[in-house]
Amino acid sequence: MLRLTDLKLPLDHSEAALTAAILKRLDIEAGALTGYSIAKRSYDARKRGAIALIYALDIDTTHEAELLRRFADDPHVQPTPDTSYHFVTQAPPKLSQRPLVIGFGPCGLFAGLILAQMGFRPIILDRGKGVRERTKDTWDLWRKRHLHPESNVQFGEGGAGTFSDGKLHSQIRDPLHHGRKVLTEFVKAGAPEEILYVSKPHIGTFRLVTMVENMRATIESLGGEIRFSSRVDDLLLEPAADGRQRIRGVTLASGEQIRADHVVLALGHSARDTFEMLHARGVYLEAKPFSIGFRIEHPQSVIDSARFGPQAGHPVLGAADYKLVHHCKKDQDGRGRTVYSFCMCPGGTVVAAASEPGRVVTNGMSQYSRNERNANAAVVVGIDPSDFAPYDASGGPLAGIALQRALESRAYVLGGENYSAPGQLVGDFLAGRASREFGDVQPSYKPGVTLGNLDSMLPDYAIAAIREALPAFERQIRGYAMHDAILTGVETRTSSPVRITRDDSLQSLNTRGLYPAGEGAGYAGGILSAAVDGIRIAEAVAQNIAGN
Repeated sequence: MLRLTDLKLPLDHSEAALTAAILKRLDIEAGALTGYSIAKRSYDARKRGAIALIYALDIDTTHEAELLRRFADDPHVQPTPDTSYHFVTQAPPKLSQRPLVIGFGPCGLFAGLILAQMGFRPIILDRGKGVRERTKDTWDLWRKRHLHPESNVQFGEGGAGTFSDGKLHSQIRDPLHHGRKVLTEFVKAGAPEEILYVSKPHIGTFRLVTMVENMRATIESLGGEIRFSSRVDDLLLEPAADGRQRIRGVTLASGEQIRADHVVLALGHSARDTFEMLHARGVYLEAKPFSIGFRIEHPQSVIDSARFGPQAGHPVLGAADYKLVHHCKKDQDGRGRTVYSFCMCPGGTVVAAASEPGRVVTNGMSQYSRNERNANAAVVVGIDPSDFAPYDASGGPLAGIALQRALESRAYVLGGENYSAPGQLVGDFLAGRASREFGDVQPSYKPGVTLGNLDSMLPDYAIAAIREALPAFERQIRGYAMHDAILTGVETRTSSPVRITRDDSLQSLNTRGLYPAGEGAGYAGGILSAAVDGIRIAEAVAQNIAGN
């Protein structure tokens, strides 16, 4: 089979036109083409009104050997790569102990799935509830202002990715095609098959709920065990022969102890109490950069028009997204901050994502249809550990958490101390005046938005950087800095504030048998990259147990 890439056709082409383009590109007769499938489809929207679709295709042809010789120097005609998944080992007939996986977000889900498929019968622990109970608890905050600290947008089956856009694209290096394994398993669990070939696949929250349940059932059918409402409060440790420490199990909040020599730490980025416990128990952590800012909302029609021009609304294109970056001029400290859009949700909503009482956090979510009125994205400023000192002078690895908590508590107060979020119109924000009433853009955040002035919401350098960036973004997307667009605060959970550093064996630097993984450990960002990291960790655990 041949992989033919970079084949461009007009947006409204027919299937016959695609076939004709293949024949022309390969210079073969129709009888030599026995079939094809779409490996990837993207679009080029640089020319408004003349958007082109770009294909990568897997071609079945009777002339394969001849074509490979003829196109030997053409990078766009190559053998189709093997993207199938190959298990690295299988569990031995007798397991003295089962591996533990802590966390059942995308990383823990795929670590558990792969271990189960290799016969290791993992035990998976999550502090939150099953996905349907968790959904009810999350709606409790959105509709009734009642926060469940152990069952919310951050904690529970499926992790934070369950209440998101369900984006399944990433810029990670993936030479072993683990991402393909992730997408294939999602399709088996009920995702639409188009995620296997569209360039920016997404699923949406409602579909993710059913898929996560189906994948849980698969793990259980293979001998795995999933236990909800099982928060890990301590580690069982003993000295190792090399002077480090070795994990021997965990202690749950209930007091129960579970023995295990191999523990996957698939925490989400919001497991702050667990980070504190790890630090207290001597597991090596370090502070890492992350970003802070606001959510911004525009009418989706404004983004569609700016990105797609007269072809906006075309069913193949769907709701338009964007990715923006601005490098600011140097501030008074001689630093040039970077402001960028993050977690853009076309046709979606801004959601309450708090996991601690008395704090307000925003995130973005959309359904598969992406048909809500507003587009939303985070507009955030990059910060690093040198910015954490005003919030925690110790310089320790948990200083970023102190910054997050301070900003989220401030947002809670500014919002009215009832889980409403503080907000401001973009025009008023740029002018430095408080907002008094909404314009044409109605905020989607529930339970509500309290208008005012966001200047005190973030450090001065972050406010200044976002004020500089918004007009620059207007030059890229007309209408971006429109007066009535809404800023809602605060966005602090862009990535983990810590890294649980690991070595080449993917174990903790100083704790043998502990495998930090995914977003919470600082090794992923988003559903796909977290899931891929879960696969890598599962392979490392399996090979260690099997003695490979």
